[in-house]
Amino acid sequence: MDVAKLILAAVGNNLNELAKLTVKDLTEIKGIGEAKAISIVSALELGRRRKETAAAAKTRITCSTDIYNYIKLQLPDLPHEEFWIILLNRASVVMKKESISSDGVAGTVADPKMIFTKAIEQLASSIILVHNHPSGNTKPSAADIALTKKMKEAGSFLDLPILDHFIFTDNDYHSFADEGFL
Repeated sequence: MDVAKLILAAVGNNLNELAKLTVKDLTEIKGIGEAKAISIVSALELGRRRKETAAAAKTRITCSTDIYNYIKLQLPDLPHEEFWIILLNRASVVMKKESISSDGVAGTVADPKMIFTKAIEQLASSIILVHNHPSGNTKPSAADIALTKKMKEAGSFLDLPILDHFIFTDNDYHSFADEGFL
């Protein structure tokens, strides 16, 4: 119990902050060895996956809040950028979400050929683009805007509309659709 109190005190009793700690971070706390740190990180990951599985029921996406609630189990607490797509059927029900890339702190690759190939393979009717900004800044970069334009044009040509390009942070989001860009 004393070690548990030390761990919680180290993160200000905030379980979200605890989930961000690495094995190395945890081993710096007195009384935590590598094996215990791995157990803690594993337990937190299992809890996150359990929540994700529970949310895997048929999800209908009708607005940006639905996107945030759907993807928030996948992208919180990440120190690097990841790019995902959400593939929808004609009724706007999620068919699949898929990771496209996971890279650096300041950016990640989103190859349109890979994105549209995955959507066509699944016979999706529409696509939502999603990536996170670990910095917490929801403002789209010039690269984000350029990618959105390119994807919108390609999607229009392929009859596979891009419904939104969604930038996720732990506490907020930016929706290109909400801003009238799509």
